[in-house]
Amino acid sequence: MTRQDLADLSAFTIVARERSFTRAAAKLGITPSALSHSMRGLEERLGIRLLNRTTRSVTTTDAGERLLGTVAVRFDEIEEEVAALGALRDRPAGTVRITADELALALVLWPALRRVLPELPDIKVEVAIDYTLTDIVAGRFDAGVRLGGIIDKDMIAVPIGPEMRMVAVASPAYFRDHPEPATPHDLTAHRCINLRLPTYGGLYAWEFEQDGREFRVRVDGPLTFNSVFPILQAALDGFGIAYLMENQVRSHIASGELVMVLGDWSPPFAGLHLYYPSRRQPTPAFAAIVEALRYRPVG
Repeated sequence: MTRQDLADLSAFTIVARERSFTRAAAKLGITPSALSHSMRGLEERLGIRLLNRTTRSVTTTDAGERLLGTVAVRFDEIEEEVAALGALRDRPAGTVRITADELALALVLWPALRRVLPELPDIKVEVAIDYTLTDIVAGRFDAGVRLGGIIDKDMIAVPIGPEMRMVAVASPAYFRDHPEPATPHDLTAHRCINLRLPTYGGLYAWEFEQDGREFRVRVDGPLTFNSVFPILQAALDGFGIAYLMENQVRSHIASGELVMVLGDWSPPFAGLHLYYPSRRQPTPAFAAIVEALRYRPVG
C-alpha cells in the first residue's frame, strides 16, 4: 500500500463521516474538487465504488460502509496513540473536543475553563454548541455535557456542577396584571413562554413534583423559542411566565427583576455532567481537563 493510498483512506473516513465533500474538505484544508478527485482515484485503484454522490449529499455504498467500519477505527487508534505521546512531555498537550448546549457552556463549562486554561497552556479546547443529543463517538468528540439523568449507561459521567432545578418566573409587572399561580394547573390560564425542543421538535411540557406526585403541564402563550436565552429576556420584558434553570435566573430573582412562583413544586435533580465512552483511553490532555472540570462541593 502506498502513502497515497493511506492518505486517501484517511480522507475517505472523513468524507464518509461528514457525508459532505464541502465539510470534509474544510477539515482537511483542501478544495472540495481536489477531495472528490482523490476519492475517484481511490475508487479506481480499488476497482469498486465507495461513495454515492448526489447534488445534495454523499453516502457510502455497501462496500464503502464495510471499508469505513474496518479502517476508521484503525485511524482513530493511531490518532489516540499519537495524542498519548503527550504523556512523555513535561506538561499535557493536545486538543480536547467537547459538545454542549449554550446554557451548559454559560453556567458551568466556560466558568470552569476560564479558570483552569491559563494553568494548562499547551492544551486547546474546542467546544461545539449543539442542543441535540449528539453521538459523541460518531462526531469524534472527546466528551459531551448533559444533565446526569439522561446519560447512557455505557458512558463515564463526571459531575461538573451542583444539583439544578427548573423554576417558574415572571416580572413584577406581569404579576401586577395577573394573579400568581397557586398550583401548576393554574398555569393554563396564564401567558407562558414556550420552549420548542431542538431534539424532538415538540414543545417542552413543564415538569413539576410535590410529595412524590409528578405533573406535566402543557402551557400556552404569545411566544415560543428554541433557546432559553430569548425566553429569559422575554420574561424580563414582562411577556409572561417562563420556566428556566434556577442557576440562570437566580441573580434576576435576587435583584427583584423576576419573581419566582411554585417553588415548592420544583425539586432539584442531577446537575450537569461531562460524559465520555468507558472504553476510551484518556490522553493526558483530556485527563487534565476532566480533573479541572470535576465538581467538588464546598464543605
